[in-house]
Amino acid sequence: MTPTASVAHVTPSAPVTAVTVVGLDAAGAPPHPALAPVLAASGLVVGAARHLAAVPVPADADTITLGPLAPALRRLAEAVDAGVPAVVLASGDPGLFGIVRRLRAAGLPLRVVPAVSSVAAAFARAGLPWDGAAVVTAHGRDPRAAVNACRALPLVAVLTAPGAGAAELGAGLIGWSRRLLVAEHLGAAAERIRAVTPEQAAAKTWADLHVLLSLADPVPAASTDGVPADVPSGRGTAGGMRADNQPAAAPAGGWALPEDRYAHRDSMITKSEVRALVVARLRPRLGRLIWDVGAGSGSVGIECAMLGAAVLAVEQDPEAGATIRANAAVHAVHVRLVTGRAPAALVDLPEPDAVFVGGGGVDALTAVVARQPERVVLTLAALDRVAPAVGLLRAAGYTVEGSQLSAARLADLPGGSIRLAATNPVVVLTGER
Repeated sequence: MTPTASVAHVTPSAPVTAVTVVGLDAAGAPPHPALAPVLAASGLVVGAARHLAAVPVPADADTITLGPLAPALRRLAEAVDAGVPAVVLASGDPGLFGIVRRLRAAGLPLRVVPAVSSVAAAFARAGLPWDGAAVVTAHGRDPRAAVNACRALPLVAVLTAPGAGAAELGAGLIGWSRRLLVAEHLGAAAERIRAVTPEQAAAKTWADLHVLLSLADPVPAASTDGVPADVPSGRGTAGGMRADNQPAAAPAGGWALPEDRYAHRDSMITKSEVRALVVARLRPRLGRLIWDVGAGSGSVGIECAMLGAAVLAVEQDPEAGATIRANAAVHAVHVRLVTGRAPAALVDLPEPDAVFVGGGGVDALTAVVARQPERVVLTLAALDRVAPAVGLLRAAGYTVEGSQLSAARLADLPGGSIRLAATNPVVVLTGER
């Protein structure tokens, strides 16, 4: 007898009512056609005061004007449980540093209808491509990471916040070769876009609602009506952008590059084996600022910049400074050069996250640890300097680890034989707070 397969009959559960999140166009276009029917059927509408005033909220729907988010999350969860249709109004694309993240974290089922984001609108107003741009936010977090992204990368869009806007970001970019586009009130009657220098941005008062675009290449001054004149869209604007969809990704050619990839004098360059460990210890990434003190050829700082960090190279020798600039250009990264001798040259520099001390001696190291960066990395060829450096770091509150690197490289001999050629041993010290 052939067995009969049993079939389990499952009663389908009632469909879950999703919260509809609708973006209102930052470019000023009419709302998405999907908004009208979901709004008409809604029992709860959540949004900022300006968003609630911009759409026809049904008279019988409850409304919540956003301030603290927690009460709105509770009401939305109650609406989902009760099967009441709810709508959340947001700016532009709510999935781009927007409310979608918080709603998802609260476990709410969502349907998202995005509009043009303020970032896309700002680039469109400027007539600029932005597929190679990094997008960061200074809203609700330490703005130093956004400043450092602008210091490091050629094209950055920043979503700003009160107290972390164009004035504050501009102040942090003084000394870097940047031009800023500040887009205020996008999509509103008061919309205005101005091209300014970091110094000009720092000296002005800006509307709370604005997007900042940071460009490494010059852009024209604003025209008389406040809208930027023709911003070039060719090599002058896009030349520094990466083409691999990763504005701050690890470089395709790797790092710890051979010394012959850098111009340098008299072998005054951190050898690639040592540089690999030094860069690893500095932990460069987007949002961090690295000092390279006694930069020499600039190889350490340049490789940190290749990994997305903002870099300040301090070098007293003007000829070496020219070499650093040339090496940075060859590797297509932005390194700010400060010509001067440590410790005096360090006094007015912005606070670093990590510092490599490749030169300057005890005075430079003393000045560095006084600034209390998270990490200090230094290389020493002379053993008699190791104990004083360790003592100085420990006295400043750092936990210190160190190692000696001894490398031997393959070298050809006559007749086809191979030998090992030793490089000079180097001690690498790392101090961490």
